[in-house]
Amino acid sequence: MAAPTGQAEYLPLYAQVKALLVKRIGTGGWKPGQMLPSEYELAAEYNVSQGTVRKALISLETDRMIVRRQGVGTFVARHSRDRSLYQFFRMVGVDDARLIPASVVLSQKEQPATREQAQMLSVKVGAMLHTIVRIRTLLDKPAIYERIFVPVEVMPNLSVEMHSEMDDEMYVIYQETFGISIFRVNERLSAVAATVEEAKRLDIKTGLPLLEITRVAIDVGGRPVELRVSRCDTRRCRYAAEVL
Repeated sequence: MAAPTGQAEYLPLYAQVKALLVKRIGTGGWKPGQMLPSEYELAAEYNVSQGTVRKALISLETDRMIVRRQGVGTFVARHSRDRSLYQFFRMVGVDDARLIPASVVLSQKEQPATREQAQMLSVKVGAMLHTIVRIRTLLDKPAIYERIFVPVEVMPNLSVEMHSEMDDEMYVIYQETFGISIFRVNERLSAVAATVEEAKRLDIKTGLPLLEITRVAIDVGGRPVELRVSRCDTRRCRYAAEVL
């Protein structure tokens, strides 16, 4: 079996197999929802034991990159609205109850990346970004003012419906339209004061403290594909994350 990277020989064998499988998924060798070959077939292809393949698949399942269905087979995970919300949406009610947001897009345009945006998205300063602004409601109240930035070169024809409630999560759109699956996200939290525009849209006073969540979404291949800045009114909700 060829090593997937220059340092792969220092990884356990199952981790080397996992890296090869991740690369294959990331480059579109297996599409979302597609069934993978059997453990026996994968073991033969990569010249390793079935036990090594099984351990690699268990690790991929833990990472939510695949879904194993007893008696049926193993499939590349497919984003769904519920799955994306469960995995990546971390706002809950003050009683820790799970909240289901609704989203309405206010605007979409293209604009050049600032230095900070370019750094977070690993693109050149001035590279064109799709810029989407939307409001997310929780408990039927406007709660999150959100700006989303996606490199045009990554998703050239990205388009969302304006001024109506979105049926799908953005990550579902990325996967179904462009074959891009979000594998993990990096988030940073800070406290900010509501701007005039945010105050108007969230029906609050200008200057009210908001929770800012800056998130970079990473695809299966390790490429940053989305920058999202969410400013949240936390009077009726709060941020919750489980750390393992």
